Amino acid sequence: MHRISSQMNNNNTQSNLRLQESRLNRVNNQIGSQQKIQNLRDDPLAAGHLVRYQSYLGRVKTFEKNALTLSDEFSLREGYMQDSLDIMQRVRELAVQGANGIYNKDDLSNMATEVDELLKQLVQNANAVSADGNSIFAGTNTKATAFDVEMGNVDGSGIPLIQNVRYNGNIDVNSVEIDENKYLVNDNAGNKTFWAERQQIFGARDGSQWQSSSDNVIAIDGVEIKISQGDNLYSVINKINNSNAAVKASVDPIRKALNLETTDSRQLWVQDVQGNVLNELGIVKDSSQKPPYNLNDSVRVAGGSMFDTVIAFRNALLTGDQEAIGGRVLGALDEGIGSLVTRIAKSGAEYERAQLNVQRSSKLALDVTQMVAREGDLDFTQAVTDMKMLDYTNQATLSQAGKMYSSTLLNYMR
Repeated sequence: MHRISSQMNNNNTQSNLRLQESRLNRVNNQIGSQQKIQNLRDDPLAAGHLVRYQSYLGRVKTFEKNALTLSDEFSLREGYMQDSLDIMQRVRELAVQGANGIYNKDDLSNMATEVDELLKQLVQNANAVSADGNSIFAGTNTKATAFDVEMGNVDGSGIPLIQNVRYNGNIDVNSVEIDENKYLVNDNAGNKTFWAERQQIFGARDGSQWQSSSDNVIAIDGVEIKISQGDNLYSVINKINNSNAAVKASVDPIRKALNLETTDSRQLWVQDVQGNVLNELGIVKDSSQKPPYNLNDSVRVAGGSMFDTVIAFRNALLTGDQEAIGGRVLGALDEGIGSLVTRIAKSGAEYERAQLNVQRSSKLALDVTQMVAREGDLDFTQAVTDMKMLDYTNQATLSQAGKMYSSTLLNYMR
């Protein structure tokens, strides 16, 4: 029920004008921002969907960017690995020539000059850096030079030559998210890529009577293994073999010591994380020493890197040792080439997977963008029509109000 008074028409007219102006202003804001929802109360359900869709779209674009970055890294890394494979193939050709017995010592010495240059190029590839200045083959220690070179005097040469190449990176990996809770591992440790043989560690300390006095933690090839109080040598071996580490443990039948061997070509990485289990078993020095050069002085190590193999080949050429060239050197070169081919194949497979994720994320981003548009984008044609109708209604209201209140001050001056 409305109260009839002299102010009723004026109040109703003013209220309707303000309401029409509010609606017209809302439509103008929608057209200006191209967004259907200006406030959450406009459409709470659509606003909830829109927020989730926009959040998911941002994550999808991040996944696509991550996959693209990985693709670039894999492609760059594979290029250096392929060049290193060509070097190793050339070194093997020279090894076959040097082992056939038809060259004299001077000829072999001349061949050593080329092998030494190939070695320098191999080290250069291993120490390659990406466009942003990060070491490609240093694991996650990207700001360090992957391999340190030690120069020294070598029999048969009058100038210092490369005598040793030491890995200066780590074996940690980067897990990059390429989908919801799905990760692609970027493993670029140089002591795997440029390793020629399976590494073996032979302990020299009798561990048959050893027993852990407390709970400890050891790390084998980056995998942490818990050692419980009361565990003996055989328990430690069993835990190592049942872990995810690419290492096989055994007991030396003569010394009763702990032996370790990698299951593929890589440098073995052992460390006491908590306690002194490996130190007590004579495998590593005290826990203050960091891998990979923390092995006990009494430990015997077999299996070297590609650099060790090429250095041994060059030295054999300088001394004219054809027997060593045709035996151990040639066999190690074959193992190194086989390992590098495997690494290149793995890198290529990772590149293809990264590319597939780029394509999938790109398509998914388009689909989610359509969902965002459906919930939040403005129907421009409908909005313009609504604006014209509201403007027409507003003009009609103003016109009608003008007719209702046509009296002016002049009407009272007659």
